[in-house]
Amino acid sequence: MTDATAPLPAARPEGEVLVRDLSEEELLARVFPLLPAGDATLLGPGDDAAVVAAPDGRFVVTTDVLVEDRHFRRRWSSGDDVGARAAVQNLADVAAMGARPTALVVSLVVPGNVPAAWVEGLARGVAAACAPVGAAVVGGDLSGGDALVVAVTAHGDLEGRAPVVRSGARPGDVVAHAGVRGRSAAGLALLGAGAASPADGAPGASGPSAPYVAGYLRPQAPLAAGVAAGAAGATAMLDVSDGLLRDAGRMARASGVVVDLDAAALRPAVRGLEAAARALGLVGRAAADQALDWVLSGGEDHGLLATFPPSAALPAGFTPIGVVRERAATGPRVTLDGAVPAVGPGWDHFGG
Repeated sequence: MTDATAPLPAARPEGEVLVRDLSEEELLARVFPLLPAGDATLLGPGDDAAVVAAPDGRFVVTTDVLVEDRHFRRRWSSGDDVGARAAVQNLADVAAMGARPTALVVSLVVPGNVPAAWVEGLARGVAAACAPVGAAVVGGDLSGGDALVVAVTAHGDLEGRAPVVRSGARPGDVVAHAGVRGRSAAGLALLGAGAASPADGAPGASGPSAPYVAGYLRPQAPLAAGVAAGAAGATAMLDVSDGLLRDAGRMARASGVVVDLDAAALRPAVRGLEAAARALGLVGRAAADQALDWVLSGGEDHGLLATFPPSAALPAGFTPIGVVRERAATGPRVTLDGAVPAVGPGWDHFGG
């Protein structure tokens, strides 16, 4: 028996080509021309492996996976959006090591009922994110499957510098941040509450929700700031992907210190998010508290958190937001004006 209350399948637009209509070679033929080739690429897609120059003799490598309905939703995110996000979160990890991104390898598991145009959009989104730093897409893999999964591996060149790791922060160092804070979390909250639509964050949109929704759909990482921080003598650095508190805690744990954040330094970011909180129906103190929560625990902005010696000049894009302090045998690893923050630490991939 059929369920008379079940929704009918959406009509397929006339002329729309689905992934299942194409062979692997035909789909790749649509995608490859959309992908960038960078200066470091000696041999790009087409063989069993790519060849990428590493003048320094050392390179950094990182990888991330995006799973539909876990990390993105197609009813909100276009292929362009997902491609840009997948690239940015990996490029930011490379930049957080003080390296210049050079090459990406992109693998895709895609159900047959996904429009081929969505996959083409994914390629355009990856290319758009790579363009500012001249990184190339040099290969990857393509497979059919029941779930839509995008996996990206990124490589970067240290250009003769030592990598900037999480464990180098020292008491007295200045804690600084480059990029935005809380914007992606605010955009997700607006979309989830129906207080904004994906169109509000489309390229060129200028409404009051635009910066928040665009920040969620297509986060912008300060990639050049990572290389600049490495050159300026940053002692520690990481990509803020899971929230300022959680990622500052990772740095503090690796370095054996306390990261003490300055509430006054965070206030401009908080004020910038209060309009989004008000759009959710919050007012007064409640709106300010929600904005602070986004700043401290909101993830996926992909800013850079770094520490610098007190005498160092902060590179362009970084603003001071705290100081590194010695840690006793017990006690918190991250504080806000010396006290334990009264908000949750941020995103956890298994705990939510």
